[in-house]
Amino acid sequence: MNTLSLAGRPDPWILCVDAGSSSVRAWWYDGAGDALPGNPARRPCSWTVTPDGGLTADPEALLNAALGAIDDAMLAGRAAGVRPAAVAMAVFWHGLAGFGAEGEVLTPLYGWGDARASIAAAQIRERVDARAVHQRTGCFVHGLYPAARLVWLGAAPGDTLPRAAVWGSLGELVALRLFGQARTSLSMASGTGLLDLRRGVWDDEMLRVAGIGADQLPALRDEPVRGLRSPFAARWPELAGVPWFPALGDGACASLGTRASGARVGMTVGTSAAVRVLRADADPVVPPGLWCYRVDARRTVCGRALSNGGNGFDWLRRTLALPPADELEARLAEMVPGAHRLTVVPRLVAERPPEPPGPPTASLAGITLATGPLEIVRAWLEAEAFAMADALDAVEAAFGPADEVVAGGGALAASPAWARIVADVFGRPLRLSADPESTMHGAALLALERLGALADASAYVPSSADGERLMPDATAHEIYRNVRSAGASGTGIPGE
Repeated sequence: MNTLSLAGRPDPWILCVDAGSSSVRAWWYDGAGDALPGNPARRPCSWTVTPDGGLTADPEALLNAALGAIDDAMLAGRAAGVRPAAVAMAVFWHGLAGFGAEGEVLTPLYGWGDARASIAAAQIRERVDARAVHQRTGCFVHGLYPAARLVWLGAAPGDTLPRAAVWGSLGELVALRLFGQARTSLSMASGTGLLDLRRGVWDDEMLRVAGIGADQLPALRDEPVRGLRSPFAARWPELAGVPWFPALGDGACASLGTRASGARVGMTVGTSAAVRVLRADADPVVPPGLWCYRVDARRTVCGRALSNGGNGFDWLRRTLALPPADELEARLAEMVPGAHRLTVVPRLVAERPPEPPGPPTASLAGITLATGPLEIVRAWLEAEAFAMADALDAVEAAFGPADEVVAGGGALAASPAWARIVADVFGRPLRLSADPESTMHGAALLALERLGALADASAYVPSSADGERLMPDATAHEIYRNVRSAGASGTGIPGE
């Protein structure tokens, strides 16, 4: 491995870990918020999908992926002469697993796309004022959230609840194993449906509904912890005494990484997709139809997320007889908007609120002998873009028109044809982020702010220019506007 020159690169250096749905990545950022040259360390994640709507992962496998990514990043950092000052971490929201007091894994990790708690969510809505819960917690009463999953697990044969000393996700498992402490950030807690968003404490009513006590949840701490346990202190001696910040929600970090504040709306399209705006809200108002989660005690991120994003495109690539990537992109770009005459519901994974809870129900209608794989792909990508436009409409209805929409995540960057479709559906310029790791970048900026190296992570201005700005085609937008208008239908959760 070649040694990189760090001349002119400011301290402090932050090691960032980003646990996403498809992989765990780790890399270095300097005191100016710029990444160390090179490719981030990456370890894949795998999920088990079951016909009844299950989506689970092995927590041990996820933990090993995170540890392996840190190993790889440490090798690169040592070769470059980096002196680490802190560790930051971002983790996907809404995961739930049961752990023993020492971090023993007792259950699978139930992911955000697991649909099996939908009946439990309906039962909860009969017991609570769903609107009041939404206002207090920023979360809908929906099977997506750990609150409903705990009710579902408590009603299942062989009740798992009494055996778990701590309920949490990957970030909390890292804290248990590496430091022996059950702790979580306000950001991660705000994605559970169990946190009082304004008071910053576990919500009494939702704890009663879920059937657990606050002592079965991690302590709420945004402060860093030091002192790695054996054998991790020997594995990474450079990290043994530096502050490790508790894991933050990946969407919160991505919003910072894409600078999605003010009139700049951020959109991430990776495995899933989301449209978000960052708010300076110590006492937030939760808009109807949107979720609202914490970044920290003084900032929130509000928006709408979609379970189905790049995972649909990946499924199409695996399932259909498609041409090589370059040819596929060229041929998709040549197709006339909407000319396929297909209707697609791109719901391979159970959709998130305010879509109604329930199992995956993807469908494709309108097939004729003239329909080929390219028509199916084009129709699917357009349908995904319509869902993103619905999410953008909801965000703008709450917070006003956006001056700019900036898109991060890997899916649109990997498919210029899809990015063009999205810009044409939106009917406005779409800025493609030049940062391929906006989530890690956001975690680094927050760590630098907390160390005092940055005055305000929200006001960070990158040293490099933004990415390409796609201008919409007026004719294509008019076609898409008519298609959306003809097929528009209201969705929502009963009681919301």
